Amino acid sequence: MKRVDLNCDMGELPEMLADGSQEALMKFVTSANVACGGHAGDEEMMRATIEQALRHGVAVGAHPGYEDRENFGRVALDLSAEAIRESIYRQVATFANVAEKCGAVVTHVKPHGALYNLAAKEAALARAIAEGVRRWRQDVVLVGLAGSVMLEEFRAAGFRAAAEAFADRRYEKDGGLRARKFRDALLDAPEKAAEQAVRIADGHGVLTREGTVVAVEAQTICIHGDTPGAERIAKAVRNALLAEGVELKALRA
Repeated sequence: MKRVDLNCDMGELPEMLADGSQEALMKFVTSANVACGGHAGDEEMMRATIEQALRHGVAVGAHPGYEDRENFGRVALDLSAEAIRESIYRQVATFANVAEKCGAVVTHVKPHGALYNLAAKEAALARAIAEGVRRWRQDVVLVGLAGSVMLEEFRAAGFRAAAEAFADRRYEKDGGLRARKFRDALLDAPEKAAEQAVRIADGHGVLTREGTVVAVEAQTICIHGDTPGAERIAKAVRNALLAEGVELKALRA
C-alpha cells in the first residue's frame, strides 16, 4: 500500500485560531508545521496549535523561517550562514520548549517561505539550516522540496530527510514552485489540488501550467493553511488519496 504524510503549515494566523478554521483543518491532515515566532506566531499560538494537534492525533513539527514578520518570511534576506544557524536554532528550541510543556513530541522541522525556496537551490543555505537544527537535536525528520539539493544536504548532515511536494501550488518545468507573485501560483480549486495530490502519490508527477510533466517522488504532501479555502482543499485531498488506497501516516524520525 502506498503511504504518504499530509502536512499543513499552521500557527501563523491568529484569526484562524479564533474562528475555528485551523482546528477544522486538523481533521484532514497527519502533520502540522507550526510557526516558531520568526515569520509568524508566538508562544501562545504555538501552545494553542500544539494542543489542537494533540486532540486530533496530528504530529507536530517546527516551521522556522526568516525573522521578517512584515513580509511573512516570503522575502529573501541577506544573512550570513552563522546568522541563519542561530535563527533556526533559536526558533526550533523555542518551539521545542513549548511542545515539551504541552506533552508533545517534535517529529520534524520544515523551513518556511523564502528560506525554503532558496535552500532548495543553495547548498550552503540548506547546510546552515541543518546545522541550526542539529545544535538542538538530530533525531527529527528534516523536510525539503522533492528533487532539490536541500535533501542532499540534510542527509549529509546526518538527518533523515523527507521529500515534500505540494497539492496547492503550481510547478515550473525545473521542478521548483511557481513564484507567488504570479496569479496562477496557487491551485485553490479543491478538485485540482486533489488531482495533483493523487498524481504525486501515484508517482505520475505534476503538471506544469504548460501541460508538461515534472517527476516528483515525495513522502509528504503539503497544503498551506493560508490558502483560500484550505479546509475544503484539505478535505478533497484527503478523500481523494484515501479513495486511491493511499495510507495517510505522519512522518517519524
